[in-house]
Amino acid sequence: MAAVVLVHGLYHRPEHFAVVAERLRATGSEVVVPELHRGSLSADTAAVQAVIDALPEPPLVLGHSYGGSVITGVRGAGHLVYLAAFVPDAGESAAGLGGASPQLQDAIVREPDGSTSLHPDRAIDALYGDCPEPLATRAAGLLRTQAPGCGRGVPDHQAWKHTPSTYVVCAQDRAIDPGLQRTMASRCTDVREWHTGHSPFVGQPDLVVQLLRELLATHTPPGRDEAITTTP
Repeated sequence: MAAVVLVHGLYHRPEHFAVVAERLRATGSEVVVPELHRGSLSADTAAVQAVIDALPEPPLVLGHSYGGSVITGVRGAGHLVYLAAFVPDAGESAAGLGGASPQLQDAIVREPDGSTSLHPDRAIDALYGDCPEPLATRAAGLLRTQAPGCGRGVPDHQAWKHTPSTYVVCAQDRAIDPGLQRTMASRCTDVREWHTGHSPFVGQPDLVVQLLRELLATHTPPGRDEAITTTP
């Protein structure tokens, strides 16, 4: 069985995927959740690439939100999952595609050193508005400061052009416009739509687990040589 790599978004941490990771591991899957926050899109992508390269076969790689920009730039994935995520084409960035919604922008607090953080109450409304209160509060408490510029990073290549991909549109999303999500989803092999907010791994983790288990069961990963391609 292929491994699963879970890639979080801006302001998030690997701990946000803890329940999903735990439930997948309970069914025998190897799960890796790398820490981003390396200071740039290229550095974040390199961190995820190192994880992929260390695995014995091409993994299933999920990117949430900004994590979509990260997984777009990797090589060697067996299947890509974009969860309410950005799917940049050549020369595009998350910010250039539309970036955060006005509601999420309103939650951003700009720090003196150029980094940004999120106002907790406004973050709950934008990111976890459909989640039970205790879970939303815990998730907001895990959010961390974000270095400037990551959302303006442009991936070096577009993995979705040559790797099977699934896009999950979150129809009640208040952080990334669902209409924008549907436009980006047209670039992927398969599209699902859930009636959730931006962070179903917090409020409805079983939805995420069920999808990943389905993909693990139905998608046979290519060999390592097939998955690593020089296609730009």
